This record gives sequence, C-alpha cells and structure tokens, in this order.
Amino acid sequence: MTPLKKTALTALVVLASSWQPASAKQNDPADVAAIHAVVEQFRMAIIHKDKPSFMRLFFSDKPEDVTWQWVVDDAAMARIRKTKPDARKARHVAGSNYLSFIDGETRPGAKAGEEKFRDVKIDTDGEVASVNFDYSYLEDGGETNWGREMWQLVRSDDGWKIISVIYSVRDPVRK
Repeated sequence: MTPLKKTALTALVVLASSWQPASAKQNDPADVAAIHAVVEQFRMAIIHKDKPSFMRLFFSDKPEDVTWQWVVDDAAMARIRKTKPDARKARHVAGSNYLSFIDGETRPGAKAGEEKFRDVKIDTDGEVASVNFDYSYLEDGGETNWGREMWQLVRSDDGWKIISVIYSVRDPVRK
C-alpha cells in the first residue's frame, strides 16, 4: 500500500470512528414531569367531572381525530357472546371517543367515577411520548373494570396533548 493510500485509509478510519448519529434526548425529567401532570389532570378531571379541563388534554377538539379504542378480555367476550354470538373483541364504535366518555361522566345523575393508575411508564424524546399503565375504573367506589391503558402524546405549541388512547377491559374480579 502506498503512503498516500495509507494516509487516506487512516483518515477515513479516524473520521468514521468519530462520527456518531444524532440521537434524541430520552426521558428528560422536565418532559416526564409534564407528562405525569397530564396523567394527573386526566384523573382529576374525571373525579371532579370537569369537562373543559378534560377536553384540553387532547390534541384536537374533534374527537374523530383522536384514537379511542378498547378491547375486551376473553372472559368478558365469552360472557357477551352468550347473548350476542356475533360480538367482536375489538371493533370500532363511532360514538366511542373521549368526548362521549366525559359526557357520560358529567351527565346529570352520573355515578361518581374515578380512574386509578398504577405502574405508570413514560418514554419520550421530548417531542413524542408514550405512556402506559395498569388502571382500575371505579364507580361509586366499586371497581367496574380494569386493564392496561396506553397513550401516545405529542408536544404541541400548547404543551403535551393526547393523540391516542387504547385500553383493555377486563372483568372486575381479578384472578
């Protein structure tokens, strides 16, 4: 190998070894705290039947722009299929969204509702985030269902906003 080729090869190796791809800042404590605040605001809006506060947590004021999807567990599905044989575990229900949820919570005569969160995990790069946790939903203090819930959020000009909510619905009796 000629001295020129050796120098060029050495320079290429040094340059290649010093190059590092750009990476996003992961789980900055300020972002994680802000996202925890969104989770707490969601919880408190249900407890206090505060529709305006609940609505502000979402990316769009159009419910159809935000995914809101549930899936029932096998035990509940077996019970449902006894009376509705064509029932499906997961299906899109046009009227099921964050607006219909909070409207149900705030309607006159609605039972006191609360969603409890456990084992909250947040992953973010400062622009997008995922949140997942175990939840229990209570009405008048009694558990009506429980499961796993997952959100996706975006950091907008107005702060962190929920763009997607998916969750499993399990029977209240835990095995």
